[in-house]
Amino acid sequence: MVALNTDIPINSRSIGSRTPFKLALSDRRFLITAIFALFVIRVLFMMWLPFTDTTEARYAEIARKMVETGDWITPQFDYGVPFWGKPPLHTWLSALGMKVFGVGEFGGRAFIYLTGLASLGLTGTFMKRHVGKDEALLAIVALFSSALFFGASAFVMTDMVMTLGITLSMVAFYTQVTNPSAVRVWGHLFFVGLAVGLLAKGPVAFVLTLMPITLWILIGRRWSSLKALPWLTGTALMLVLTLPWYIAAEIKTPGFLNYFIIGEHFERFTVPGWDGDLYGTGHARAKGQIWIDWLGAFMPWTVFAGWLLLRGKSVAVVVTGDERGWYSYLLLWALAPMLLFTPSANILAAYTLPAIPATVLLLVSLWASVQGAPSRITKAAFAGSLLLVGGLFLAITVLSHVSPDTLRLKSQKAMVAEADQIDPAMHLNYWGRRSFSTEFYSAGQVPVISDQDAIAALGANGVRDALIVRPDALKGVSASLEDDFTNQGKFGRDFLFVERSASGEKQ
Repeated sequence: MVALNTDIPINSRSIGSRTPFKLALSDRRFLITAIFALFVIRVLFMMWLPFTDTTEARYAEIARKMVETGDWITPQFDYGVPFWGKPPLHTWLSALGMKVFGVGEFGGRAFIYLTGLASLGLTGTFMKRHVGKDEALLAIVALFSSALFFGASAFVMTDMVMTLGITLSMVAFYTQVTNPSAVRVWGHLFFVGLAVGLLAKGPVAFVLTLMPITLWILIGRRWSSLKALPWLTGTALMLVLTLPWYIAAEIKTPGFLNYFIIGEHFERFTVPGWDGDLYGTGHARAKGQIWIDWLGAFMPWTVFAGWLLLRGKSVAVVVTGDERGWYSYLLLWALAPMLLFTPSANILAAYTLPAIPATVLLLVSLWASVQGAPSRITKAAFAGSLLLVGGLFLAITVLSHVSPDTLRLKSQKAMVAEADQIDPAMHLNYWGRRSFSTEFYSAGQVPVISDQDAIAALGANGVRDALIVRPDALKGVSASLEDDFTNQGKFGRDFLFVERSASGEKQ
């Protein structure tokens, strides 16, 4: 491997007589304003959007239970029922936010949002160091405004936290092995990133990091790059950061490791509609669907990527002239989730999230090298796309606050508020299936009932009850409720039936 000084920007080597990429002062001001606007919109969105079923409300309720019970080792799916599906880092972050800012949307999302901002900062710093500051500014804006990243940046789930770990490892590895003058701390940060991934989602983060790095080394025969990493002290650091929790979790709830390693990381991957899931169902989809998800996740900038395909000859000149493997590194990093999950029997669109930072870096780097100085048409197209997507984000944010019913959200926040307004002492019950948003907004006080005898028992329990019924179950249960309950109407997606009195007597 030839060690180059990566402080020399890639795009300083222009193609032919093409002017190197450089933004005008007005362009920089526009992009900085866009970053600030996106930041504010996302803060408002995380404050105003209620937790929705199933994913975010489930993880938010698990975090709320962690705060309530004080059990910071084993997340709980229900009281006394351990949640073995994922490691606890994202739950720790949400629970800590609730401890600091209060139990609610902002508290649950605040520290998740910090991981999203940290990923943005890492991506921009990486681009600035290896390509240039103008390209870095453009990359930050494109990443922040891409559909999936903007949505996931403050969403209570595992993927954003894992993406931070993978991004840290990938940035640290390339910086350490391609620049002899890089400080040794980058090598240790590579292992810190692995630890973050292992505590955020488990071994899959390890695979998504090591797969592209291994391919990059093999394809480029960069064997000497392995010598740049502090393997002994770095591995020790990673184990110190991760093993204590894994050991403590297995001791506290035996069987965790078997379910988590075999079930979540083998059977979920290979068994269509995997029915061994203790906490839901498998997400069976057509194999290869994740490639389409990737294109959608990167909108609106997917369209700009298509522009590069029309200039394949110029792209080939740039890529073949790359002596330090920058483009191949980004490409392999970007493709890793799709390569891993194409044969998977159960996938979600969020699985593409770790690819988005690399996709942005690759697109902006190639665009700057092929395009050179941005033309007026390019600037207008970029600004128009950014304003369009920013306006869409803002509209959804405002609607989530002033008219959430317009968005048809799968959230029972309004339902719980209505029941509390009718009678603060009323007991909520859910018919047939569990609703995590109802549990969260009622502080975990919503049992699920599923038979007619249980409905009859509500009339003799000495308290005033309410029953939440989904529309498709209304016909089968309404006859049992008509004598003692009043239909208060539809709130969100479900109906609220309220007992006429605590004794169940007719009025």
